[in-house]
Amino acid sequence: MAQSKFIFVTGGVASSLGKGIIAAALGNLFQSRGYKTTILKLDPYLNVDPGTLNPYEHGECYVTEDGAETDLDLGHYERFLNRSTSQLNNVTTGSIYKTVIERERKGDFLGKTVQVIPHITDEIKNRITLLETKKKFKIIIVEIGGTVGDIESLPYIEALRQFKLERKNDVSVIHLTLLPFLSTTGEIKTKPTQHSVKTMLQSGVQPDVIVCRTEHTLSESIKRKIALFCNVDFNAVIESINAKTIYQVPLLMMGQNLDIVVAKKIGIKNLKSLDISIWKKRLRKLQNAKIKSTIAIVGKYVELKDSYKSISESLIHASALLGVELTIQWVHSGEITTKNVHNKLLKCQGVIIAPGFGKRGLSGKIIVTKYVREKNIPFLGICLGMQVAVIEFARNVCGYPLANSTEMHKNTPQPFIDLMHTQKTITNKGGTMRLGTYRCKISKDSIAYRSYKNQNIVERHRHRYELNNLYKNILIENGMFIVGVNEELNLAEIIEIKDHPWFVGVQFHPEYQSSFIHPHPLFISFLKSTLLNK
Repeated sequence: MAQSKFIFVTGGVASSLGKGIIAAALGNLFQSRGYKTTILKLDPYLNVDPGTLNPYEHGECYVTEDGAETDLDLGHYERFLNRSTSQLNNVTTGSIYKTVIERERKGDFLGKTVQVIPHITDEIKNRITLLETKKKFKIIIVEIGGTVGDIESLPYIEALRQFKLERKNDVSVIHLTLLPFLSTTGEIKTKPTQHSVKTMLQSGVQPDVIVCRTEHTLSESIKRKIALFCNVDFNAVIESINAKTIYQVPLLMMGQNLDIVVAKKIGIKNLKSLDISIWKKRLRKLQNAKIKSTIAIVGKYVELKDSYKSISESLIHASALLGVELTIQWVHSGEITTKNVHNKLLKCQGVIIAPGFGKRGLSGKIIVTKYVREKNIPFLGICLGMQVAVIEFARNVCGYPLANSTEMHKNTPQPFIDLMHTQKTITNKGGTMRLGTYRCKISKDSIAYRSYKNQNIVERHRHRYELNNLYKNILIENGMFIVGVNEELNLAEIIEIKDHPWFVGVQFHPEYQSSFIHPHPLFISFLKSTLLNK
């Protein structure tokens, strides 16, 4: 087998410049040329995975098909490449050290002193090559999290230096940097970029390509200055100007010939032709949308919108397909009362109750759910959102005023939502939830079936609690139907309410399986229903 080609993406000057989006856009271009492509995220924090991190700390925790709890950038990778990732696509410093220390405890190092170099760097390099040996990708893009110069990133930069030395013509390095604009002088400043590249040079790594985040078009003179001081070719200075939507970025990078420049650096000759026509068509439809819809996303982490990134992007995917001009209204569940709920949702044609954990904001979610149920507003409840729908219905329709989840009230006398049987003996929190893909069988007479057009589906999960089957018949007798079930474990996966135009709760996370080219059928159906709610 021919060896894979590796493209490393590093960042400098400032964080949150969009390394993940640049990596995903480049991956999109190579895959559109017919090269099997994937992206690996190296995260320089000591957590083994993001599963136990507060969303305020790290944004959304993204779940792969094989049940890995990963960085939210993996969502971007999947949405841009239309290809699933796995546990191999996300590596943290914590997981690296955990592996090395476990090996040391077993005696694998034969009594040698275990050090950052070579043992930690060797393990980093091993993780990078796993996608080559196990998955056999042609192009592997490696995003190094953090900012060059951070103490946490040093082992990854050193591993990159070694890797580039060992693989020579198979490796290229892209450095993403910021070009600040000083409005007082009307100047774009290149000095921070120069310093950032020199920091990399001090670690023995010379970037091949400089991608410059900028608010203003770069002149030829600025590009030549960057090329000169950063020791790169003039055509390897790439402008990344701010875009209205992230789905423009592949086309912007194509216009800058980023994929062509990088292909030459990694020795790809006779580059295959590019076919990005479907992407362009979908983007035009998104940009020229005429129909309007406003969707409320109700959650307790709405201050950091990345906490619900996959949900908002799934709505954008559906809106691009349908030609809808989408407005997302972020509603903090902790601020909702019976007195203000009407005004909070006045302009909304549909409501999504977002997933989450813990009782903070629960009462607000219940108030919203009751409101939209009674007002016949389209409703989608995801994970905890489905459980909230069950609790609200049990209290206000079934006549069980104390209905609750044992997550929120351990000793509730009416546990309509309870801890899964398989979770009751688990004590550790990390990586122990019901994670990854599970099957679901859908009843034909349901909104879900009309959405999926299939009785048998597979969806990704991340939860510990479930609808308590002891109360199932009570719900059904009062008009809430369980239309999707995991038959292996007899778990309720989808609920719907009779005589409501569109009211669906799902225990799984449909947002994890939506992409720009293939929007998720539930989000398409939900958004369609909101167009009728005017």
